Amino acid sequence: MPLLTVRDLEVEYVMPDNVRVKALRGVSIEVDKGDVIGIVGESGSGKSTLAMAIMRMIKPPSLVRGSIWMGDDLLRVPVNEFNEKFRWIKLSMVPQASQNVLNPTMRILDHFMDTARAHGMSDKHEVMKRARELLSVMKLDPERVMKLYPHQLSGGMKQRIMIALAIFLNPDLVIMDEPTSALDVVTQADILDAVRELNKKLGITVLFITHDITVVPRIANKIAVMYDGNIVEYGPINDVLHEPRHPYTMTLISATPTMNTKLSDIITVYDAPLLTNQVRGCSFWPRCPYRMDKCKEEEPKLITVKNSVVRCHLYG
Repeated sequence: MPLLTVRDLEVEYVMPDNVRVKALRGVSIEVDKGDVIGIVGESGSGKSTLAMAIMRMIKPPSLVRGSIWMGDDLLRVPVNEFNEKFRWIKLSMVPQASQNVLNPTMRILDHFMDTARAHGMSDKHEVMKRARELLSVMKLDPERVMKLYPHQLSGGMKQRIMIALAIFLNPDLVIMDEPTSALDVVTQADILDAVRELNKKLGITVLFITHDITVVPRIANKIAVMYDGNIVEYGPINDVLHEPRHPYTMTLISATPTMNTKLSDIITVYDAPLLTNQVRGCSFWPRCPYRMDKCKEEEPKLITVKNSVVRCHLYG
């Protein structure tokens, strides 16, 4: 049985001028316990909206439809019950620019104490023991770091502390939204190694959101490619990257240079769709080199091809 099942998830933002933006358009995905799933796509594809919908962070008048199952349908659990039984206990999140979330007036140990108190933990020695354990896993010196203020830490150290705080209550699932953005390459590698170690040592399931498809193979066993508010391809990491089937996945991979890539061979991806302009049929057809007449009229459904699923009229 999957740890998390998302079915037909739709999110519609209502802007101040009453313009409606459909940010998710029927997303469905299953997450098994122990998975590390890389969720990739360009800015505006719906990655962060998916994370916020799972965490119940989208507020009225915006609309959320569909279901998110994790034992119960999270969208139908009362807010108080969700906060008491699910948030940070069964699932947690490391948000974008999470280094800026740390309170500049509090030492790092106080952040752990605050998290513990919010969830009914009052034993200071138990909190410190858990904080030391997690900071060590994140390759930080607990005795030194716990005494420091956020401004005394580098961006990479603050990011690792945020990950430690997110797993403090040992949740089943952690969503990490762009945890390596704005970090140098060496620090990115340290964060990726730490995420992989959390998965292997503690068995934590991870949804790892990124626009950089090159970081996913280092940590993930599966990959979901998002475009215009939907998942267009999903499957085992090696299958999707070595034999991509959706033209958008092919484009993302071809647009990523390697040490041996000639400049003339790099594909540039232009003109991402505006979410206020809903394209009839397949939303990728205006940019697709394989488009057919059918693509302009009929939206493709997810089709199973070998070990993966793909949303494209080229199959089936």
